[in-house]
Amino acid sequence: MSRQRSTAFVPGHVTAFFSAHPAERPAAAGSRGAGVTLTDGVTVRVSASGDGDASDGPAGSRTIDGKSGTIGAVEDVLAELGVSGNDDRPPVDVAVETDLPIGAGFGVSGAAALGAAFAANDAFDRGRSENDLVRLAHEAEVGRGTGLGDVVAQARGGVPIRLEPGAPGVGALDGVPATARVEYVTFGELSTEDVLSGDTTALSAAGEDALDQLRADPCLPTMMDAARGFAREADLLVPEVAEAIAAVGDSLTTPDDYGAAMAMLGRTVFALGTGLSDAGYDPEVCRIDAAGARLVER
Repeated sequence: MSRQRSTAFVPGHVTAFFSAHPAERPAAAGSRGAGVTLTDGVTVRVSASGDGDASDGPAGSRTIDGKSGTIGAVEDVLAELGVSGNDDRPPVDVAVETDLPIGAGFGVSGAAALGAAFAANDAFDRGRSENDLVRLAHEAEVGRGTGLGDVVAQARGGVPIRLEPGAPGVGALDGVPATARVEYVTFGELSTEDVLSGDTTALSAAGEDALDQLRADPCLPTMMDAARGFAREADLLVPEVAEAIAAVGDSLTTPDDYGAAMAMLGRTVFALGTGLSDAGYDPEVCRIDAAGARLVER
């Protein structure tokens, strides 16, 4: 029986390095690389209009952090599930909430799409499997040009290694079995769409080298070292990010301090441990999320 309302949580995702692998089929397109998922994430509430759970706005409302707004990949997912409120279907309210900065390398668009898939499937009894829902969200994200690998990583949780590109059934995942405190500082937005629509040859070559390095030694210090090398080789560093990474490197005091790296793709620096705090920054603090995307009571 349809519940008519549901809520999902999807962890944020910081990509440490990647290589881009476009394909004609969105399910086969994606990226190889690695990153960390965060306990700071995105909550998506979906309900039939008039239910009073997802929004206080008009029927068929879409809100982002309480303000009117839409995310293209979310709309595509809802349409594929047949709950978008278009044509003769009843309107659906969707509320996206996050403390993460948008457009700064945290995979907010992918998280919103995946959260909408989980919540809408549950609320309206669409009967889709987890892999199918992840595929829908991945295809929507790829189709919109706003990401290549966030969705599959966010579905898994932990420290995902994307061995092969694509949605479930096409791509392949592994992971680093570890957890840690995560700190991050954001200096502004960087357009994922602009970077991915350009020449990614040098970027992808650097990403493949970084992945080889991590696969030979799958641990957090190696991932962070590979991430720093990738940012340099791919020529993605901006001055404020480079300055913060250098400052963290100069302040390291224990073997548990892994240094800092750039979040792909955003003007964001993340560190595992207390590196940014020790370097004098005032970072946001969370942890690696162990569970991945999930339904929650809200």
